[in-house]
Formats: sequence, structure tokens, C-alpha cells
Amino acid sequence: MDFFKPPYFLSVFEIGILRREDQKEGKRMSLTGKRILALVSDDFEDLELWYPVLRVREEGATVDLVGEEAGHVYHGKYGVPATSDYSFDEIKPEDYDGILVPGGWSPDKLRRYEKVLDFIKYFDREKKPIGQICHAGWVLISAGILDGVNVTSTPGIKDDMTNAGAIWHNEAVVTDRHIISSRRPPDLPEYLPAYIKAFSK
Repeated sequence: MDFFKPPYFLSVFEIGILRREDQKEGKRMSLTGKRILALVSDDFEDLELWYPVLRVREEGATVDLVGEEAGHVYHGKYGVPATSDYSFDEIKPEDYDGILVPGGWSPDKLRRYEKVLDFIKYFDREKKPIGQICHAGWVLISAGILDGVNVTSTPGIKDDMTNAGAIWHNEAVVTDRHIISSRRPPDLPEYLPAYIKAFSK
């Protein structure tokens, strides 16, 4: 099964909706009451945004998509849309319990916003869960929070990560305290349980 083709994404999206319905029938949701900020800009990796968003919503979390503009429709690498709930200027990071940074090419755009870097620095300072996957490490590099941190990422930015002082591992998911990192879409089934678990620490 190809994780990178849109038909697979659609099946994941549909499964997410069905699981959400299952949760309404009385299953315990571990993130009830939690509020998570998910960054968004054009050219995000479709699965790396939507799979985490759907998964934490299944666990009861409220997830806000936050981009440069509020109410703007951003498009992933394969054309899947994501409409932002708020702009960077409209939110306060202290109102959130965790943050998700998708991969794709969007991290190279997100890292250019001072507000985004301030968000990352806040979550790092407060030791709240930071989820990063694939190229999302670029954002954490620009925020200057990776020195001495164990991480993974797409191998394509391994040198960027190590040059920023990180200790890079070629593993599906790496957790170093409140920073949870993963490599690419096939690792999502390992990444999300680790990210969700970080809220219970």
C-alpha cells in the first residue's frame, strides 16, 4: 500500500471519521479536555497533517488549525485542503496543551514566521508536547531548541538536524521528554501513540 498516494489518504480520512463515531459510543478518550495547535501552510504533506489531527481528535482533543491567515484554504502536496481556524496573530500559545508541526515543504515556510518560532519556544520552555515529522524539524531548528535533543526526521534533513546540535536516530519515532519526532508517513502508526502518550507524563 502506497502511503503517499491520495487514494490511501482518503481511506485514512474516512477511517478517522468512523473511529470518531466509535468514540461517541462510549469508549474512553485519553485527550478529553486537551487543546492542540496544528500549524498549517501550503504544501504540507497531506498525511502528516491530517492523520495526526484526526487521531488526536479521536482521543477527545480539540484541534485548531493555525496559519498566516484565518479562514484561508491551504493545500497539501497532493491537493488536499485544510482551512485554518485562526491566524498566528489571533492565538496565544498558553491556551494550548500541545503543538503539531506537519512535514512536506510547509516547514520551510512556517520557519520564516517569528510568531511560529515563538510558539515553538513557548512549548519547549513549558515542556508541553511538540510533535514533528519529516521536514518539520526545520521549524524546531530555526527556533533553536534542538541542541542535545534526541530526534529523528526524514533522512534528507539529517545533516540539518545534527548541525543544529541534535542527536539523530534512524527510527520510526523518537521521544526525548516533550519532543516527539518521526520520519515519514509510513511511521505514523508509531508516531501518534507516542505523541498521545506524552500528554500523560
